[in-house]
Amino acid sequence: MSSGKDLFNFPFSHIYVEKKVMDHPLAKSILARYRKSAVISIDHYKDVFNRPRQSYGLQKTSPSLILARNTGSSVFKGAPVCQDFGYDYFYYTSCTRNCIFDCEYCFLRGMYGSGDVVIFVNLEDTFAELETLLSEHPVYLCVSYDTDLIALDILTGYISRWAEFTKAHKDLTIEIRTKSFRKDFYDKISPCDRMIFAYTISPQEIIDKYEKRTASLSDRLSAASCAMEKGFPVRLCFDPLIYVRNWKDIYTSMFHEVVKHIDVHQLKDISVGSYRISSEYIRKIRKDFPGSSICQFPYENHGGYMEYPEKIKNEMEKHLVTLLQTLISKDKIFRIDNEENS
Repeated sequence: MSSGKDLFNFPFSHIYVEKKVMDHPLAKSILARYRKSAVISIDHYKDVFNRPRQSYGLQKTSPSLILARNTGSSVFKGAPVCQDFGYDYFYYTSCTRNCIFDCEYCFLRGMYGSGDVVIFVNLEDTFAELETLLSEHPVYLCVSYDTDLIALDILTGYISRWAEFTKAHKDLTIEIRTKSFRKDFYDKISPCDRMIFAYTISPQEIIDKYEKRTASLSDRLSAASCAMEKGFPVRLCFDPLIYVRNWKDIYTSMFHEVVKHIDVHQLKDISVGSYRISSEYIRKIRKDFPGSSICQFPYENHGGYMEYPEKIKNEMEKHLVTLLQTLISKDKIFRIDNEENS
């Protein structure tokens, strides 16, 4: 018999705060938004985030928030499985760990044992680290690597801060990847041709089944169109392509939706890539989510990364590239295996 009450707490009903950041301005600002949340003081975020025997799946239904200081390096060289779009010095940064969205195929399920979200409030230290790196060479930086920074921006205000920092450093180019519908922040920042907004584009059928809590296809396209109207470079990422029985039909239909809502000639570029994941991560995901059709697929191991069999992978990617090349030049389409020859 149901008690009539929700079994789970509301998201961020519990907020863990490292003692050393309790007085940080951003921590205070976030806590002021969640006056009904229980606030627990902790010594180190790993005491909560790295606890053994956590349930990632259950925690994602009502995640806790952890506010912390990142005391180590926060800028890392990009992984070979990620696209560098021809930039020589490709890096990523983690100013937040974990995502408020819950995509079934996400590598974060295998990377972290916790479904809670960590926000590192000391973004100024990341900026200092970047300035040292920029004194050596230009930097192409993915700032939304293991989170959706736009989805959390209402709490952090990090988009505006990244905009200011990027505009002030001519050798820095950043990419902000997202599945969010939000576009209000575009009115608060000035256009910069080195601040790329990258929208993950999936068929609505894939979004409904595998990309929980993310924006609809139409809302993502609306946000991408808004970014272009405001003068920002926009990248559309048809990545990851997910193999399902009727994949050709739904991806073709998605392509026509994109064409209806986006002036593709104004796009900076496009990325195309089928699903791939570290063999180490998928081993954990298969154990934790035995019912996942995506993760239980019989992938092939290529250099430590699990990928679709070559026939499936090539057929999917080439189909989409063929459609795209009817509207956009070949040199603007990037594939993970051969980025300069799609």
